[in-house]
Amino acid sequence: MSTLTDTRPGNDTAAIGLFEAAEFIWREGEILDRQDYADWLPLWTDDGLYVIPIERGDGDHADALNIAYDDAEMRKARVKRLKSGFSISSAPSARTVRSASRFVLGGQQDGATVVRCAQTIVEYKFERTRTLAADVVFHLVRRDDGIAIARKEILFLNSDDFVWGIGYLP
Repeated sequence: MSTLTDTRPGNDTAAIGLFEAAEFIWREGEILDRQDYADWLPLWTDDGLYVIPIERGDGDHADALNIAYDDAEMRKARVKRLKSGFSISSAPSARTVRSASRFVLGGQQDGATVVRCAQTIVEYKFERTRTLAADVVFHLVRRDDGIAIARKEILFLNSDDFVWGIGYLP
């Protein structure tokens, strides 16, 4: 059981509580389902990392093959490709509905609150529905303007299987 402080409105401590983290993660998922990437990009810290590893296991995945290992510049470039209409995997863009559950506080690491959760994404594209499941680890920090993502790591259940084209941001 985590001992992090509950930081619902009215409590000004730096730690991020479970309820506040879950609410933020749900809001991020809703923004991604709307494909409102202009609202998604500011949710990140300047040095934040967006990681979708292929190999299972712990580590920072910097020296491994990844589906994505994006810093701020690469996130912006990925969003530009998704919105341009010129990317085969994103034209037409898939419709998605995602659900996050099983939230667990993982303590503090490098000034961030670590939150683990399960995510299910239902994707509809080309008259086909596909369901993807993943374990997701967020490193969340508090800023003056709210919570921000310092790191998001998405480990798909089938990450080491055939790599498919993803025409949206998981």
